[in-house]
Amino acid sequence: MPDLSAISRELPVLIAGPTASGKSALALELAARDGRLVVNADALQVYDCWRVLSARPPVADEAAAPHRLYGHIGREAEYSVGHWLREVEALLSHPVVIVGGTGLYFMALTEGLAGIPPIPAALRLEADGLRVGDYDAMVAALDPGTAARIDLRNPARVQRAWEVLHATGRGLAFWQDSTGPALLPRADVEAIVLQPETDWLNQRIDRRFEQMIAAGALEEVRSALPFWDAARPWAKAIGAPELIAHLRGDLDLAEAVTAATIASHQYAKRQRTWFRSRMRDWRAVSLP
Repeated sequence: MPDLSAISRELPVLIAGPTASGKSALALELAARDGRLVVNADALQVYDCWRVLSARPPVADEAAAPHRLYGHIGREAEYSVGHWLREVEALLSHPVVIVGGTGLYFMALTEGLAGIPPIPAALRLEADGLRVGDYDAMVAALDPGTAARIDLRNPARVQRAWEVLHATGRGLAFWQDSTGPALLPRADVEAIVLQPETDWLNQRIDRRFEQMIAAGALEEVRSALPFWDAARPWAKAIGAPELIAHLRGDLDLAEAVTAATIASHQYAKRQRTWFRSRMRDWRAVSLP
């Protein structure tokens, strides 16, 4: 972990890193040292249905320092980076440490957010169907500027780009290039990105998923089963589809845990790649 004495006591602190890299523990230390609010920047930890599976901070940690934007959104509520930014803005009268693994949230915070009009519900339903039924066609329909800029292996990003293009007639790249001012410009914050060694991180992921099962992750997913819709944002929690498959009788528990652990490794790899590409001006901290 970085030397706390080298981290500003005055500036807002941003901590990004892949899943299981120890971000929340570092944020809690800074909150205790400086009297900061710990503010969530993870797109799955906002949902009230996922405490265990999204690796939200433990109840004891939330009691030890004030935490905001954790578990405050119902599964069916519409929630986007724009909603998150507005909620963060309301907290900036306090000293904050903003921590999470959703790179898009951090980029919107430090670089600004494009003012894209809302997506009509009917178009979103059409996009949900196309994403499941003909994903290659969805990718092929993107404008070249956007296709060159986003991760075409990320279904959520591809669907968002498709929706924006069809709702507005302009590609996501156009809207991003028309972005307004940042809420917290990079020059005005202490920005840290954790860069763990791969084997070390994978071992932590393996242990943590076993701990999640012991802590009730399967029961948490069982509670979500009656509402399950794989296309909904809340259903993207890593491990949820695999445990749903187990509960439906398609996988035994050991197979589901193995598949979920592999999915966690793959997710962490995508996060590390994204952070290296987009956070080159952030202070990198190697782990362990």
